[in-house]
Amino acid sequence: MTWKGCDLHMYTTITAVELEQLKAGGSVFVIDVLLPEDYACRHISGAENACVYEMVFLDRIAECVPDREQTIVVYDQSGTSMTAGTAKEKLERAGYRSVAILEGGLLAWQTAGFAVESSVPVQLPAVLRDGVYRIDTHKSVVEWTGRNINNRHFGRIALSEGKVVIANGRLFSGSFVLDMTTISNSDIQDEGWRSMLLRHLKSDDFFDVDTFPTATFALSGGTPIADATPGTANMEIAGSLTIKGTTRAIRFPAMVAAQEDGTVKAQAALDFDRTLFNVCYGSGKLYERLGMHLVNDLISVELFIVTGTVACE
Repeated sequence: MTWKGCDLHMYTTITAVELEQLKAGGSVFVIDVLLPEDYACRHISGAENACVYEMVFLDRIAECVPDREQTIVVYDQSGTSMTAGTAKEKLERAGYRSVAILEGGLLAWQTAGFAVESSVPVQLPAVLRDGVYRIDTHKSVVEWTGRNINNRHFGRIALSEGKVVIANGRLFSGSFVLDMTTISNSDIQDEGWRSMLLRHLKSDDFFDVDTFPTATFALSGGTPIADATPGTANMEIAGSLTIKGTTRAIRFPAMVAAQEDGTVKAQAALDFDRTLFNVCYGSGKLYERLGMHLVNDLISVELFIVTGTVACE
């Protein structure tokens, strides 16, 4: 390809060889659009960094390339995602006329043998280490949502203790204890109405916390979900949930990820039928002519679990 005036307006992509030719002529701005930490690990020699995921992306571009007539080539890690394409679209909407994408991204550049720079060692992805992890009850969050035809209420329940066991790189077992006496509400502003709802939830109408002060979940295993992508559930969790002395087997998808500091984080959202656990108030399948007292049978729960580092291996 012959570049005339270095105007890439009619081109969507260029190859690593073509970019090297432009760089040799000193007439192109190369922009790495990945995270700053990825840029620090490895980037094309002479490239600037402007992360397309950040709200200040265009501000950063304006600092690097104030002239919208200048030639810009953007690149991501592999050229297989929307990352560089999104950057190109944003730049063109902002008025930059000459923008192209490096085919194959940084990987193609390295494969071609061209120069890269690095200021920090390459970080390997964190992996699940075998061992017993205690749940950090201060950082972990359990949120509940209940609904009726007119409204919804939501709040939290505190975890009093818990642990997970990882064996052969997979979730093997675990236990979690919820302190049902800590049920709170976050949506009602009036203190009187909020206190009334909490008394209702803690009474034998719902969770009867005087008799059953805790609920438990016994984790019996986790199965990896094939083809899971980052940001989606990567593991199916199996176990037994006990509420008000009634135990039922449940399964639900979750995101589970090892962290660089040696801890593990997990997030999950699930619905369960409260009537299966003898939480029956306002159920239309158990009572008749409920009127304003009708309550959805399903309760939604969202979990944000954080562990400490391995307690023992």
